Amino acid sequence: MTDKVLAAIDSSQFSQIVCDYAAWAAQALEAPLEFVHVIDNHPQTSEPDMTGNLGLGTREHLLERLSDIEEQRAKVAREQGRLLLESVKERAINAGVAAPTTRQRNGTLVETLVDLEGDIRLLVMGKRGETAHKASGHLGSNLERVVREMHRPILMVPRGEFKAPENVMMAFDGSKTARKGVEMLAKSPLFEGVACHVVIVGAETGENRSQLEWALGTLRDAGHDADGAIRAGEVEATLRAYKEQNAIDMLIMGAYGHSRIRHLLVGSTTTTMLRNAHLPVLILR
Repeated sequence: MTDKVLAAIDSSQFSQIVCDYAAWAAQALEAPLEFVHVIDNHPQTSEPDMTGNLGLGTREHLLERLSDIEEQRAKVAREQGRLLLESVKERAINAGVAAPTTRQRNGTLVETLVDLEGDIRLLVMGKRGETAHKASGHLGSNLERVVREMHRPILMVPRGEFKAPENVMMAFDGSKTARKGVEMLAKSPLFEGVACHVVIVGAETGENRSQLEWALGTLRDAGHDADGAIRAGEVEATLRAYKEQNAIDMLIMGAYGHSRIRHLLVGSTTTTMLRNAHLPVLILR
């Protein structure tokens, strides 16, 4: 049953804000909240094997020592993960979540999330993980892979302070998937009482005007305060300008479409919108 809010956490600086948004989402959706911490036992870099240059007895002794070191590292990683899970669980309880649960897994993050996908209603994760480069514009490779491989909504949160959304913006291209996204937005308990903006990046045509009016009508019929615009220009810059002019505090996008917006999320290059985001991005699937 796909009813769980799952929050992926690690030792990065994103864990607290991931916890806060996950707690908010779980309460708004009236859904169970679970935190997952994944211990990746695969080495990030391979070191040269020098044991072939040693004598038999020395080599065996060295391999035993290395095995002991790896075992100790694994124990430390498990304990650090356990303490981290306890910390975010307590934080979520203090935020009002009744009974959050925790899970620790061995493996890779992406494989673990795909394996758990059947029980996920919403996945919450940070823009970068603990092994990612710290530059503010860098996007974690795990997030990029999760966006491509998961088939559940994903809430990506950047570094910063939690803020319950008051003005959300959906990038809309009129595609079948984007229309489904508007319908999801309209009825989602996450955005009850939240002002919704719809932006089409393109020319002022009759078709685009019709699409925008349909989207705004759908949102207003569901009780939302809805506004929107059709604006020409480069997609990322145009959406960023609208965001700044209208105090947008969450961006909503479909992961698939038939326009330039599609390539921002599932193109072969690094996703521009997510990389440059300084506000949460909800990716609808």
